[in-house]
Amino acid sequence: MHVFSSAHDHLQWTDWVMRGVVGYLFLLFITKLLGQRSISQLHFLDFVTALLLGGLLGNPLSDPHLGMGDAMVTSTAIVVLHVLSSLLGLKWERWRVFLEPVPLPIIRNGRFLRKNLRRARISMDYVLSELRLQQVENIQEVAVALWEPGGQVSFFLHPEYEQPTRRDIHLNSGPFSLPVVVIKEGKVRQDALLSLGKDDAWLHGKLRGREIHSILLGMVSSREELQVFLYE
Repeated sequence: MHVFSSAHDHLQWTDWVMRGVVGYLFLLFITKLLGQRSISQLHFLDFVTALLLGGLLGNPLSDPHLGMGDAMVTSTAIVVLHVLSSLLGLKWERWRVFLEPVPLPIIRNGRFLRKNLRRARISMDYVLSELRLQQVENIQEVAVALWEPGGQVSFFLHPEYEQPTRRDIHLNSGPFSLPVVVIKEGKVRQDALLSLGKDDAWLHGKLRGREIHSILLGMVSSREELQVFLYE
C-alpha cells in the first residue's frame, strides 16, 4: 500500500482511505501537541503554523505522487518549532512582543485615537459594533478601549457608569459554586453523587416520583436543590 510513500500510478481506493485515516489521526496528535490555546483561538504564531500544516497534510491526501511520510516528518518539525517559539516567548520579551504585541489603545476618555485605529487597520464602525455587542450605548462612557493581540476589542467604562456589585450595596453573598450534574440523558452519574456526599435514596426523594429515564438533565445547586430538564 502506498500510504507513506509516493505512487507512480493511480492509488487504489484502499490507499486513499488509509491515507485519510493516517492523516486524520496524525493531525489529531499534532493538534494536541500545539495546546489548547491554539485550538480555541489563532494568534499570529498559531495562524502561520496552521497554514503550513494545512498545505503539507492536504497535498498528499489529493496527489498520489506525494507520500504521507515526508509530509508527516516536515509537519512534526514545524510543530516542534512552534513549541520552541512559544517557550522562547516566555523567556525572551522581545520575541514575545514580536509574536504578540502589547494591547493598542483605540479609545481613551470617550474619544477615538484615529492614529491607533489606522495602525490596527480597523474602522470606527467596527468598534461601534463591538460596543453595541457589549451593550455600551454611549462612547462617552468608555474610559479606555484596547485592541488586543488576538483581534478582540476590550472595553473599560468610567467608574460612574459601571454596574454596582453586591459588595457595593452591602448585600451578603455566599461562596460561588457551580451546579453539579447528577443526571444526564436518563442516567445517574454516581461519581457526581458521591462528590456531593449523597446517595440514590436522596436523589429519588428529590425527584418526587419522576422517572430517571425521562430526564434529559438534572443538576444540584449549592443549596442542594435539584433542577430537572425533561425530554421534550
